[in-house]
Amino acid sequence: MSNEKLALILEKQKLIGSMVDKQNMPNNSRIQSVVHRQHDAELFNFISANSSKEMAVALDKLSLDDAHWVWSRVPIHRQNEILWEMSNELREQLAKDRILDFENSKVSVFELADGRLKQAPVHGRSDLDNLKPIWIDLLKTSKAERSFIGHHFGIELPGPLEETELDVSSRFFIDTNEAIHLHSNFLLDRLGEARSISVAFILHGGIIFTIRDEELPVFKLQKRRALTQPGYVTDCVDVLLDLYAADVECSADSLEQIYATLDSVGKLVLSEHVTDDQAAITLANIAEEESENGRIRGNILDTQRALNFLLRARLLKDSQIDDAKQVMRNIESLNSHTAFLFDKINFLMDATIGFININQNKRVNQLTVFSVVFMPINILAGMGGMSEFSMMTQGIEWPIAYGGFALVSIVIGYLTFLGLKLFERRKLPRAVKPTQ
Repeated sequence: MSNEKLALILEKQKLIGSMVDKQNMPNNSRIQSVVHRQHDAELFNFISANSSKEMAVALDKLSLDDAHWVWSRVPIHRQNEILWEMSNELREQLAKDRILDFENSKVSVFELADGRLKQAPVHGRSDLDNLKPIWIDLLKTSKAERSFIGHHFGIELPGPLEETELDVSSRFFIDTNEAIHLHSNFLLDRLGEARSISVAFILHGGIIFTIRDEELPVFKLQKRRALTQPGYVTDCVDVLLDLYAADVECSADSLEQIYATLDSVGKLVLSEHVTDDQAAITLANIAEEESENGRIRGNILDTQRALNFLLRARLLKDSQIDDAKQVMRNIESLNSHTAFLFDKINFLMDATIGFININQNKRVNQLTVFSVVFMPINILAGMGGMSEFSMMTQGIEWPIAYGGFALVSIVIGYLTFLGLKLFERRKLPRAVKPTQ
């Protein structure tokens, strides 16, 4: 346990420090300085190796004096995140009136004003007072930060991965506090790498909470539209529907990129000649596009399930029902595109593998020709190595005998090669006959 290890470190340091202080030796002050530096280095390594939650628990177990001493050694850039995990009593003792900030996280709060969203500046805990938001976006927040924000608005906020661990059928539900929970995957296509990012949605008290660990272009697009277009949203459900609609738009853009990539791949695959290296690169590109296409299909089907849940639960107004059905029609059209892309990918994959087989057959054919050409030469070589050949060439000098034998072998091999070529030329017109 981290708290037990920290207590042992402090106990050991106190023991060594008291022993050094009691020694009457020359340069005692220098020895004390070296020992203190060693103690500080050991404590710094302990702080660096433990998470903010572990440090908060360890400090809670110490006496107040020891906690103050350890806290004075905590680097400034770690203090704020540790204070979030600390109990209120110890926080008041160590940090007194210090205001906790959302440093490494982004907490975006939006209020509805004059028919459009207005972002309220939020940097610390006190900024949440007197706000009446309809959308709170939590990006890379810690468990303590989510706990505080949830307590402030009377709801428990889980992490996005906690919702992912649920069964697919259990990711859309209404809890005992009448809060609506939805979990969906959003597409992140960045620098040629496509991934699915988990986002948790919670609707409670007229507020939609979005919880995620990575920035998504869909959220940037929605914020820009809602901030600039009056009447774009009227409540938190509109925000949810527009996020789903924007995700479908981004999925459509990604499908267009897949079409463009497969068109360039198709031009190469359908050319007259494809080398093995080109085929390997083509297979890698096709596999990547197939993976992205499958990811897009899974994401939009997940969005479709979420919209079906909202419709079945009768949680939408008439205008919102029309918007949800329009999004679902867009999803249906994208489903047909993904199915077509799967067929095209399979065709290109089969064509590429066919070229690889053709290239392999060409190499096998070359080896076959090579072995046939050398077959009579091997027979003659076997005869030339027998004692009868020496008897037949008796009286002829061996350079002339063996030189003539080599020349005859070369001529026979060449004639065999010409015979094979003539056979192939005569066979080719029979294999390719014009249709009448």
